[in-house]
Order: sequence, then structure tokens, then C-alpha cells
Amino acid sequence: MSRPGPTLCPAVKRIFLVACVAAVAALGAQPPPPAARQELDFWLGDWEVFVDGKFDGTNRIERVLGGAALIENWHDADGHEGKSWFYFYPPENRWKQVWVTDAGGVKEKALTGRLPNGAVQFRGEVQLRDGRNILDRTTLTPLADGTVRQVIELSADGGANWKKGYDAIYRRKKLP
Repeated sequence: MSRPGPTLCPAVKRIFLVACVAAVAALGAQPPPPAARQELDFWLGDWEVFVDGKFDGTNRIERVLGGAALIENWHDADGHEGKSWFYFYPPENRWKQVWVTDAGGVKEKALTGRLPNGAVQFRGEVQLRDGRNILDRTTLTPLADGTVRQVIELSADGGANWKKGYDAIYRRKKLP
């Protein structure tokens, strides 16, 4: 989750649009297998997100394109938002993600681990404002009580050491 910054510039919007078009084109080549379509089902729905027990925002995860993609709609407690597309990439038999925020943040990740507890792990590279690139690793873990834990870790040394940057619990929104 990114924090306040400049609005999304036209160049970033174009990058996001191109990435989405490329994802849709790749998905049109062959549909993901049924098991892959359900791999992220635990994360579907409307969520309230908490960090250290404090409300941090809301997130809505929707299945689209017959399960070939998910759309994430993040709104943080400060009024900022982010969106991402998760799409299944058949040639690599894995999910990929493109994440963009209204603060200008952009990152791309790919599934790198399917863990025994049902968790999934994504990894990618993020460019910092000073031009340096660091690694970003996100783990989504479904918990027994129906919540989901999201941990985002960062590494500035090529993955030798990781520092937790975000650790949140997703609780399903209660219906009115």
C-alpha cells in the first residue's frame, strides 16, 4: 500500500493500460485451468483492513473474465486508492500482478510460491523515488478464522535480508 504523493501521471496511466491490454491478450490465448482459477478465491470479497489492530482501509477483490483475472480496489484510511490486476499467465502456469496507486506508485509481481498452508507468495521489483530498485515480496495467507493476512517485505540486498514493510489482517466486511 502506498501513501500520499502526486496524482497518477498520464505516463503511468498508459503503462497500466498497456499492461492490462497485454494481460487480456495473453489470457485470450488459452484459459487458465480450473484449479488455477480458484487459487486466489480465499481473497475474493469486501474487506476491512487492519494494521496492529488499527483500521487502515478497505479492499474489494473481484473475479473477472471468467476467473482468468481479479481486480483489487484498495482505499486507505487517508483517502488514497490503489488498483491492481491479478491475471493468470498460462505459459508460466502462475498468477501475475500489476499494481498502481493514485500516488504514482507502480509495481509488478509474479507468483513465486504456493505454500502448504494455502498461502501464496508474489515477488517483484520496485523502483524507489531515488531511482534504486528493491525487491518486494508479498505473502497472502488464509487464516482459520476466515481472515487473510497480508505481509509485504522489502529487500535492498537482492533477497539476502528482508524487512517487513506492511503486515495487515483482512476481515470480511459485515453486511448492513
